Amino acid sequence: EVQLVESGGGLVQAGGSLRLSCAASGFTFDDYGIGWFRQAPGKEREGVSCISNGDRVAFYADSAKGRFTISSDHAKNTVYLQMNSLKPEDTAVYYCAAGPVITIPNMWEANEYEYWGQGTQVTVSS
Repeated sequence: EVQLVESGGGLVQAGGSLRLSCAASGFTFDDYGIGWFRQAPGKEREGVSCISNGDRVAFYADSAKGRFTISSDHAKNTVYLQMNSLKPEDTAVYYCAAGPVITIPNMWEANEYEYWGQGTQVTVSS
C-alpha cells in the first residue's frame, strides 16, 4: 500500500520556523520525485518546492525561495521541508506528493503526481 504521511505542521508566530516531514512507503522512493504543495482556504493549490526524480534537483516556487529548503533522506524514505521566516500568508494545508517524472517544466503540475498525502496544517500568526 502506497502511503505518504506528512507531519510537523502546527501554529507558529510570524518569523518562526517549522520543519515538515513526508514519510513515503509502498513504492520505490528513489524512482520518484517528491513535491510539496499547499492550499489556503479559498485559494487554489500551489506548488511550493520539489525534488526531481533521477538527479534529485531541488526546485522552489518564488514564494519559497530563500526561506524554504527541501531535502531528502533516502535511508528513511523521507523528504523534509524546512520553512524559515514564516509569514501569515504561508498559512495553508501542506501536502506532499510523489510522481515518476518530476522535472522542468511540469514540476508544478499536480496531475504529474501519482500519490498524495493527507496534508498537515501550518498556521502562521501575525
